[in-house]
Amino acid sequence: MDLNFLEFERPVAELDAKIEELRHVGNDSQLNLVDEIQRLEKKRQQLMKSIFSNLSAWQIVQLARHPQRPHAIDYIKNIFTEFDELHGDRMFSDDTAIVTGIARLHDIPVAVIGQEKGRSTNEKVMRNFGLPRPEGYRKALRIMKMAEHFKLPLITFIDTPGAYPGMDAEERGQSEAIARNLFAMSTLKTPIICVVTGEGGSGGALAIGVGDRVLMLEYSMYSVITPEGCASILWRSAERAEEAAERLKLTAKDALKLKLIDEVITEPCGGAHRNVKQIYDQLKTHLVSHLKQLQTKSLDDLLKARYDHLMKHGLQYGVK
Repeated sequence: MDLNFLEFERPVAELDAKIEELRHVGNDSQLNLVDEIQRLEKKRQQLMKSIFSNLSAWQIVQLARHPQRPHAIDYIKNIFTEFDELHGDRMFSDDTAIVTGIARLHDIPVAVIGQEKGRSTNEKVMRNFGLPRPEGYRKALRIMKMAEHFKLPLITFIDTPGAYPGMDAEERGQSEAIARNLFAMSTLKTPIICVVTGEGGSGGALAIGVGDRVLMLEYSMYSVITPEGCASILWRSAERAEEAAERLKLTAKDALKLKLIDEVITEPCGGAHRNVKQIYDQLKTHLVSHLKQLQTKSLDDLLKARYDHLMKHGLQYGVK
């Protein structure tokens, strides 16, 4: 089976194989198979719509983790111009799981922070599989303060299973670094837009996820814990991850219903990796639109609206 296809996409993979085989036969013979190929392509489109219009939470988790899904660096390169990467937390080291810098969005100067998982094996190791350490969050905090000082809107891209749980990270104050970022973003005197592009995992995501607008791609996830971690805690078995995914309400649709986010960005049928240009253009349009709306507000109104928005979280559960 083609590694580009997930298990639930197997019927599509089989149709693709038949279409490719007919094209090969048609090229090597006098047979005219155009009509049959067109029929199968139409059937493929219908099958794709049928599959992706009724995905389970676990299938969305798989899509959010798809190895070909665009990462933060891809969005930065294709949405922004004049990006200059900035390194280091000025305290310990440079955490490559978090990419930061300044750039232009539609000629608007902005600051950018993104979580990067890496592609190849070597890059994944170098990026620590997208699991930031404290110095990564402190680097992000440094860029946040810079954005505030120079009056640059801040845009963050969230894509991490969670903060790195290693002993060295705990020794250097992982929880304090996350908490400090939450506090700083809640009162940062500049517009903030956060986008969940893949996995939005736990405090690792929240540390760069407090904003005036929080957007999610359609097949991304946002959760207090991974389904495997949840299943291991509740049932002492990661094999029940699929059940945990359903109960965690981690999809973009769930998050919008719970008013944890402001908008769901529709993805191409099959996921963002099926048509990257479309998702880049689409996300850029939404970012520019939201940013222009936020820039019309006074700083006092912006901070008050952000505070009010945060205080409403949990009200549907009776939490005050």
